[in-house]
Order: sequence, then C-alpha cells, then structure tokens
Amino acid sequence: MNLAVRQDNLERLPELGLVCITASDQVRYRTVTRKRLLQLSPEEQENTLRKLYTENLARLNRALDFCAEHQIRLYRMTSALFPFADDALGETILAEFSDELRSTGDRATALGIRLVLHPDQFVVLSSDRPEVIENSIKILAAQARILDLLGLPRSPWAMMEIHGGKSGRAERLIQVIRDLPEAIRSRLALENDEYAYSATEILAVCQAAEVPMVFDAHHHVIHEQLLSYEDPSVSEILLAARDTWPVPEWQLVHISNGSDSFNDQRHSDLITVMPSAYRHAPWIEIEAKLKEQAIEKLRTDWLPTLSTPYAVNAAQQ
Repeated sequence: MNLAVRQDNLERLPELGLVCITASDQVRYRTVTRKRLLQLSPEEQENTLRKLYTENLARLNRALDFCAEHQIRLYRMTSALFPFADDALGETILAEFSDELRSTGDRATALGIRLVLHPDQFVVLSSDRPEVIENSIKILAAQARILDLLGLPRSPWAMMEIHGGKSGRAERLIQVIRDLPEAIRSRLALENDEYAYSATEILAVCQAAEVPMVFDAHHHVIHEQLLSYEDPSVSEILLAARDTWPVPEWQLVHISNGSDSFNDQRHSDLITVMPSAYRHAPWIEIEAKLKEQAIEKLRTDWLPTLSTPYAVNAAQQ
C-alpha cells in the first residue's frame, strides 16, 4: 500500500484511545454478579438492573466528558456496561433507555469520539461445542443491540473486536462468521493473540471471512518470540491488515508493553517502546495499566517525534 500523503487528504497524527476506565477514579462503572442478582426477588432484580443501567449510562456520559476534555477521540466501552443485557430481563429494561442511549451516541458523534467494544473472553466462535458458539452469538447480539441503540453505524467504525478462540479451527471460525446476523457481522473484527492464532493466521481468517483485522504488535512479538518491534514482519502485517478494512483510514491497532520484560504478556504501567511502523496507524488503543497517563506520556514523548503523520480522509463516516 502506498503510504504517501495524498493531496485530497488531511494529515494528522495517530489517535490514541482510552480503554474502558481511567487510572484515576474519574471513569468507573458499577456491576453486579449473577450470584448476587439471583438471590433477589424478581422485583428486586428488575429494580437493581434499572438502577445500575441508569448509573452506568451516566458514567458513560462522564467518560465522554473526560475524553472530550483530554482530546481523546477513541474510547473502548466496557462490555460490562449493561450486565445481563443478553438475558430477557436485561433486554427489556435496556429498551426503557432507548432515548437516553440515542442521545449519548449522538453526543459521542458530535464530540468526534469513536466508540468501539471488545466483548469478553466467553465469546469463542471457533469452539467445537455448539452451545458455546450459540452463547457467544447471544453475547455479541446483545452488544450489537447496545451499539444500535446508541445509533452507531453498522460498520467497523463502531467495531466489536474478538479473538480467534480455539486454535486449529480456522475453517469453522470463518463459516460461523459468514453466517452471523448482519448487526454483528457488519461490525466484527478479529485480533491476533499470543498463543492460539498468530497474526498471519488471523489475517488469513479475516481475508477469507471478509472482516477487519486488529493488529496487536505485542501479541505478535510474543507469539513469534521476536526481540524487537522493529522486526520487518511488524510493518508487513500492519500494512496487510489495513487492506482488510473497508475504509483503510479506520484501521485500528493495539499496543502494550511487557511488564517485567519485553516478551512479558502482562501489561506495563506505561508505553515506553512503540513500533516505528505505528506512525502509520491511524487509531491506536493504548493497553497500559496507567491508562490516561500512558496516553499523555506518548503524546509528550512519542507523537512529537513522528516525521510522517498518517493521512486520513476528512469524511470518516
């Protein structure tokens, strides 16, 4: 792919995204366990979920305030925003918030904040157990409904990103993705991981299933036991992954650093090493323990060093 800046594009630096919460207590969410909820009477369950949904929606709006104040244009919402929304009771209560949710989604759009999701580890579309796949689709359907209620587009702009799941079942994964409901499939993206699906393997799945690939450079170096983000494969896969996005300027990637060593899978507090190829990544989720502090450090130490900002179309949606 030609990375030259086209005259009809606007130049900008990569956008650095906040993942779910802040290191401070400014962005936090409430939850309730299934065990606790089932101990309550039906009326108490309903009241508990309604109160929790009200509070978490208010907190999502505070997260938008935080992102706007700190000029963060990418925000990964927590998949636990509305617990039990994939159950009948939660689904019914969530419908009561349709107007408020649409207002919040419109507000995010007006603020220029891109909202994405990373559903939990229970989503395994490549499982050899039909009931696991069925439950995974149920979870994804609930998350897609939340995005619909927010008024977000059915496209990877409002991405739902998952891992490949059970290794050695690429063909099954591809077939399940092809058969997904449109509300899910139109937003779905796959990420490479440390052990089950390498970047090359998940790239092939994305190409066959026609869904975008989210490239994680740190997962890649762990899987391939590389000693540097400057291995040529990092740049090569970044560019190949871009071709899986229907709008290349929407490409989203992840970055984390190892906590105790370069290849440590545990996340460090801050990001101190960035792949040089990431100067061409338009959207980067920052997976570091200190969240907004990691973003600020990259803005101070890394972004000013970039000699070639990413070129992006003015109209992104």
